[in-house]
Amino acid sequence: MASWYIQMNDSTNQTSFLRVLGRADVVALAFGAMIGWSWVVLTGVWITSAGTLGAITAFLAGGAAITLVGLTYAELASALPFAGGEHVYSDRALGAKASFICTWAIILGYMSVIGFEAVALPTVASSLVPGLNKVYLWTIAGWDVYLTWVLTGIAGAVMMTTMNILGVKTVAVVQTTVVVLILVVGAVFLLGSGLTGSVASIEPLFVDGVSGIAIVLVMVPFMFVGFDIIPQAAEEIDLPFKDIGSALVLSVLMAIVWYALIIFGVGLLASDSAMLEAEVPTATAMGMIYGEVGETILLLTGLAGIITSWNALIVGASRAVYALANAGMLPASLGKLHSKYRTPANAILLIGALSIISPFFGRPALVWLVNAGGLGIVVAYIFVAVSFLVLRRREPELKRPYKAPFGSATGIAALILSIGLVFLYLPGSPSALIWPQEWGIIIFWIVLGALLYALARLKNTA
Repeated sequence: MASWYIQMNDSTNQTSFLRVLGRADVVALAFGAMIGWSWVVLTGVWITSAGTLGAITAFLAGGAAITLVGLTYAELASALPFAGGEHVYSDRALGAKASFICTWAIILGYMSVIGFEAVALPTVASSLVPGLNKVYLWTIAGWDVYLTWVLTGIAGAVMMTTMNILGVKTVAVVQTTVVVLILVVGAVFLLGSGLTGSVASIEPLFVDGVSGIAIVLVMVPFMFVGFDIIPQAAEEIDLPFKDIGSALVLSVLMAIVWYALIIFGVGLLASDSAMLEAEVPTATAMGMIYGEVGETILLLTGLAGIITSWNALIVGASRAVYALANAGMLPASLGKLHSKYRTPANAILLIGALSIISPFFGRPALVWLVNAGGLGIVVAYIFVAVSFLVLRRREPELKRPYKAPFGSATGIAALILSIGLVFLYLPGSPSALIWPQEWGIIIFWIVLGALLYALARLKNTA
């Protein structure tokens, strides 16, 4: 067991983090992380791949699986409210090596979202600022990459990295404000879609049957990554431990409803098939209702969504890296807190440096990151479900302020569903990861993790 664990159930335990996050902050942090920008740019892909009801079915099914996983997280987060989330649970239940694999896998999921947003920012910027693309660099997967486009993504990475170093409360204030804005604009879009759209437009209801649903389902874990930001930042949450679990479950349910409604709203306007193939189909749909002004407003809202997701995932990734470093599994320098802002500044800087890579691959990196990151997320969910079951059996006396309904049965269901999701990514599945792009990301991450782990262990034994 890692030496930095003190008394896991002692609510008076002092932490070097600052407990500044209230209930609204926590829900906004997790919900904002899950919705991000994808609902603006990928809705057309979901509908054309599976049909309107097929896409909704994929999100409801995937969301149900994520909810079960979320219930295991909720119980563990209330019982073990320490920074690091997955690392804390899996280390206590399964040991150091399993904990590293689990945590490094979820960090891949976080980094894939962070990289996704570094690509999404110049994508939306080029829609808002015609002629942004200047100084041709190269072409990847049929997409021309321009220097100004890349620099926009890098500038965003620098800005978000700096904001996160300045403190989690700064992040939370921005997050809550932007989430409220997104909800208001989303409601306006759904109202307009319901009044001007047509039920006939949602046909075909399903495309390619089970295969179409599977293609969308494989993206669902990526879309829901973010609820686990709550356990990652547990030491910075100023709530009763039971309420930490309740806030986590609420954020997942909110995200399921959000995605289903947005898909349905876009589907009501899908009689114009060109709209689904637009660069930003949800914004194009908004333009069909409210004109150019409406489209611009939704693009700006999408830009705000990039901020919410980017913000939250840097919080999650940096706290996970911090936890591994403090456990001696990553270089110790990554486990240091800023003397003034009490944030894991070195971990945040590493994440910021890695995030500037993705814009160099252009827009095709969006889908590659979604799929590769999704596999890392699901692998981590498997470890958490196993940890939940092991701790239920081994430590029944552990105080659990929030208890998952149906006890161990919930953990078993979460484990089975998570394993089932893994098979969607493997060869033979209609939604298997592609070579070399997506598997290349996985291999790069494994090699990077092995090198950093070996370096840390070498220094610890020297």
